[in-house]
Amino acid sequence: MKLELPLAKAKGLGTSGEGSHHWWRQRLSALALIPLTLWFLFSVVNQLGQEHFVVHEWIADPFTAVFLILYSIFMFYHAQLGLQVVIEDYVHNHGIKMAMLLFSNIVLLLFGILAVFSVLQIAL
Repeated sequence: MKLELPLAKAKGLGTSGEGSHHWWRQRLSALALIPLTLWFLFSVVNQLGQEHFVVHEWIADPFTAVFLILYSIFMFYHAQLGLQVVIEDYVHNHGIKMAMLLFSNIVLLLFGILAVFSVLQIAL
């Protein structure tokens, strides 16, 4: 048995200092999503009722493709950050929490890659 003072036991425990970084990343991704979401909604509303080839050409436009990719990246990243907070706050079993975090990260990463790949496939 090792003898330790209470301060030595507590050293390294407590806040990891990552909370503020996570908070800032979530706020900055939300800030980036404001104009991107407005652009996306306006653009999609303009495409309602269009023929398939018109929408295909719209996505193939380099300006549109870049903005769709940026929107997808920021949207899935912001969703991952938010879901992580919800899981960390409301799931108390450590094993289930880790499994849910891993699962949600993998699913959101795959959906993000799929979205970017889909836009690139049309654009290129």
